[in-house]
Amino acid sequence: QVQLVESGGGLVQAGGSLRLSCEASVDTFRSYTIVWFRQAPGKDRSFVSGISGSGGTYYADSVRGRFTISRDNAKNTVYLQMDRLEPEDTAIYYCAARHTSIIRPSNKEYSFWGQGAQVTVSS
Repeated sequence: QVQLVESGGGLVQAGGSLRLSCEASVDTFRSYTIVWFRQAPGKDRSFVSGISGSGGTYYADSVRGRFTISRDNAKNTVYLQMDRLEPEDTAIYYCAARHTSIIRPSNKEYSFWGQGAQVTVSS
C-alpha cells in the first residue's frame, strides 16, 4: 500500500507560480513512477506530467514549457513547479503512483492516489 499526500496548492494570479509536492510513504520509492493529473469542474481528470524512478519525464502539451516535474528520492517526494500559470490551469491536482518504470498518461493505470490539492488561477 502506498499513501500519497499533496501539498502546495493555493490561489495565484495569472502569470504567477506555485509548487506542488507529493510525498509518498513507501520503502521502494525509486521503483515507482509518479504522475500528476488534474480535474477542473465539470471536466474529466486529465494527465499533466509524470516522472519515472530514474528521472525520465513526460508532459501534456498544454503544460510543456511552463511546468517542471522533479523528484527527490531521498525524501520520497515529487515536485511540480508550475510557472506562467493561466486561468485554464485552475483545477484540483492529484498525484498518483504505480510500481513501474513506464509513464502512462491514463488515470486507469494508477491504483494509488493522493487526496488532491486545489489550484486556483485568477485572471
